[in-house]
Amino acid sequence: MSEGGKVRIFTDGSSRGNPGPGGYGALLISGSNEKKISGGFRKTTNNRMELMAAIKALQSLKFPCEVSLSSDSRYVINAFEKGWIYGWKKNGWAKAKGAELLNADLWQALYAAQQPHQMEWKWVKGHAGIRENEICDDLATRAAALRELPVDEGFASKGSINKDLFG
Repeated sequence: MSEGGKVRIFTDGSSRGNPGPGGYGALLISGSNEKKISGGFRKTTNNRMELMAAIKALQSLKFPCEVSLSSDSRYVINAFEKGWIYGWKKNGWAKAKGAELLNADLWQALYAAQQPHQMEWKWVKGHAGIRENEICDDLATRAAALRELPVDEGFASKGSINKDLFG
């Protein structure tokens, strides 16, 4: 992927239980080249994995690019398309009136990861037979099923908000 190139990115996140073991998957396409990225955590949420997929994909780009990022997560796409993320940043990564922004660590990371690129954010319908989205779903669900997954430090550090009901 060369400087100034055009890249299409598809992303998906998965959680087996919410919270539970989770995974993310991304497919990057530049011309005829494709790159797959995936990973997972032992206890996380679906929304965190949706964000992580986009972060990891953007962080893997070596140069500023024209990026079209497609996700079946309205949570991710709406933050940019509706401008929510710019308000959260202005408020010190909090919602209006200082209310807590869930997953603020990942929103900050995603904001930083997209900065060098010319971005287009697109929502796609999940589980609708879109080849690229289906690949990402498979990557994410396989990653969530792996043994010996690492700890999602951002999720684990949330204290009582994310504690197990019986733990």
